[in-house]
Order: sequence, then C-alpha cells, then structure tokens
Amino acid sequence: MEKRIEDLINRIKALEEELIDALQEGEKKVNFTIRGKTIEFARDVRQAHRQIKRSLITWLVTDRPQNLLTGPIIYAMVIPLALTDLFVSFYQATCFPIYGIQKVKRSDYFIYDRHKLGYLNFIEKFHCEYCAYANGLMAYLTEIIARTELYFCPIKHAQKVIAAHGHYSRFMSYGDSQEFHKKWSALRRRGGPDHYPEDPQQGPSRD
Repeated sequence: MEKRIEDLINRIKALEEELIDALQEGEKKVNFTIRGKTIEFARDVRQAHRQIKRSLITWLVTDRPQNLLTGPIIYAMVIPLALTDLFVSFYQATCFPIYGIQKVKRSDYFIYDRHKLGYLNFIEKFHCEYCAYANGLMAYLTEIIARTELYFCPIKHAQKVIAAHGHYSRFMSYGDSQEFHKKWSALRRRGGPDHYPEDPQQGPSRD
C-alpha cells in the first residue's frame, strides 16, 4: 500500500510540473520577458496597457459602492495579519534551529509584481499587492506550521482532510502503532535541513 501511495504522489508531482510548464507557455503569449526580478513588456503591449488604464476618478465612479464602504474593514485586517506574521516569524527564527528544522524561506512565498502592470491604476495596484501579501502570508504560515506538525505530530487524521499541506502524505497512518516511535524519529530526520529544497524553483513544501 505504501509503495502505491508513493507512486501516486510521484505521479501527482509530475502532473503538477507539467501544469506549471503549460501555464508558463500560456504566459509567454502575453509577450513579456523576465530578467532576474525585472519584468519587461514589448512596447506595443505597454501602449495597449496605458490605453485601457482607468483614471482614479473613473474608477471611483464606476466601482461598486459596497466595495468602497467595506474598504476600511478589509484593510483593517492588515493589523492581525501583520501581528501574526511577526509572531510566527519570531517563532520560526527562535525555535526551528533548536528543533533542527529547515527555516522556511520567506521570499519563496511573497511575490510582488502586479504593480508593474500598466493597465492598473494606483488603487488597483494597491489592492493587488495587498492580496499578494495576505495570500503569500497564509502560504508562508502554512508551511511553517506544516513543518512543525511534521516534527511534533506526523499522524494522519481518521477523517478526510480537505486542502492538506504538502507534507501530509508523508505522515503515519491513523492508528498505525507498529514501530510508531521509530517511524516518528525517521520522519523527524527527514524533516531536517537536508531534506528541504534549496532551489526556489522546486517550489515550497514539495519534498
């Protein structure tokens, strides 16, 4: 059974890589190039972007009123988000070296590039980067907590888990008591610094 599960995981990873390649092929049709952290559009594309860009006044007039009214609420969420970011990052910085767990590389999860799109006005760019921070933070926190769970409690649940993190498939089966502590120790060793990808292109939590 374990061999079959491992084969399925490898097939899923292969399909994920194929999907990423297909998505990147589609992006190339938009006619932009990436050099390091610099994104460059062709001149005709930049001109087309500027032509469809809405002014701030047009945006304020045409945007849904309920979006403006709820603006203070959604942006107030930056306070708990930032505090959570601070505390969990502090936890990782202080505790992961003690546990022997590879630290999660923050830059792999926070990507800010939508502000470079010429067809977005200032407010639209701000919205996009706020969403990028919030979603990047959730992925970053999930990976930190997942590595913690791998260290302290790598046991699968009896019930089906929706949206399980990338390490969950490596956990021990629920109720499997045979050589439990031996397997636990092995998982802890596999969760050490030598078992996480150094190359960001490999993607987080895919080991």
